Amino acid sequence: MSVAVRFAPSPTGLLHVGNVRLALVNWLFARKAGGNFLLRLDDTDEERSKPEYAEGIERDLTWLGLTWDRFARESDRYGRYDEVAAALKASGRLYPCYETPEELNLKRASLVSQGRPPIYDRAALRLGDADRARLESEGRKPHWRFKLEHRPVEWTDLVRGPVHFEGSALSDPVLIREDGRPLYTLTSVVDDADLAITHVIRGEDHVANTAVQIQIFEAVGGAVPVFAHLPLLTDATGQGLSKRLGSLSVASLREEEGIEPMALASLLAKLGTSDAIEPRLTLDELVAEFDIAKVSRATPKFDPEELLRLNARILHLLPFERVSGELAALGLTEADAAFWEAVRPNLSRVAEARDWWAVTHAPVAPAADDPAFLAEAAALLPEEPWDLSTWGTWTGAVKAKTGRKGKDLFLPLRRALTGRDHGPELKNLLPLIGRTRAQKRLAGETA
Repeated sequence: MSVAVRFAPSPTGLLHVGNVRLALVNWLFARKAGGNFLLRLDDTDEERSKPEYAEGIERDLTWLGLTWDRFARESDRYGRYDEVAAALKASGRLYPCYETPEELNLKRASLVSQGRPPIYDRAALRLGDADRARLESEGRKPHWRFKLEHRPVEWTDLVRGPVHFEGSALSDPVLIREDGRPLYTLTSVVDDADLAITHVIRGEDHVANTAVQIQIFEAVGGAVPVFAHLPLLTDATGQGLSKRLGSLSVASLREEEGIEPMALASLLAKLGTSDAIEPRLTLDELVAEFDIAKVSRATPKFDPEELLRLNARILHLLPFERVSGELAALGLTEADAAFWEAVRPNLSRVAEARDWWAVTHAPVAPAADDPAFLAEAAALLPEEPWDLSTWGTWTGAVKAKTGRKGKDLFLPLRRALTGRDHGPELKNLLPLIGRTRAQKRLAGETA
């Protein structure tokens, strides 16, 4: 059996890290099995689905490197859903209901007040032709429910293990709205069946849906896929994530926080698993390490501070070729490998490289706190060309001449040369600063 999975977001808001975690797990599962990954836009919610959100989904996945092998859009398949609905009506599994939302709410409230589960009472099945005609003459349009069989529904979940539902404890789901449009519970099954999806990997909020959808798969003659339900990601405080509020959106992490795609992928691939979270530079490394059996049922928490720390660790490993485009986008078109290797150990985000480009290539107001000492040091500056050994040679000479060592030797030089107390190793920065600029800064001049 060739493995086929799908990521099926609704283009009704920004993708947040919880959505993308599911996309990543599906993608890793498919790639590990040599299968294929389908991107399917569940866009039948026409009021809230927006082209800009659909474009954003594709942009976010592309940025992460989660390429798809197949693409589908639910709004292109209304004819197919109508065909399946007609067959279900003809077989008696889809039946018309006429209650208004207000009437259904009253029924639910009454059942809850009695301590009973809010399961639909199938009152519509007791209506005769005359009753339906009367209700329709009053202007009521039916919504359509799927008639569940009151028998056990069972499956072995790749994350949760054996799962059991009693059909009698489930409420007949609405599959068709009053306006004739199909709902997710139907469209998802039809798509999964028609597109030969073998494994459905999604959030644990769909567990009850799965019990219902298994019966729909069987009713439409589709092969029931293998299911895996992952615990939902929360933020660091344990609160749920909302794509409509932009909470921890991928776009924000990329465009405002300066997060590298592999930092996000490295974290999301291991959250909620038994693996330690370590920086990985390629998706291939994550594929090699992936095993869905490692996913725990415990609720994983997404901590932005942990992501930022991982982002820094990734930057410290990235070669210049992997960031040259980002540096150019920051205006650092002349930056080279020597500059990158000098500053990357001190970066949390690539954008911070601009500050160190200014230190090495633009005028800096030095902190010349000890003019006499700095003058002695300036007099000992070696002639160019300079390389990575120049700093050690020079500070060795200054130490021998002045008797200074440790912080008393190095901090005044750093403050004069960079205007800062901390930063990258000066053996790496000094050749970039150059002798002329260094001499002026040691003399207290802005250079």
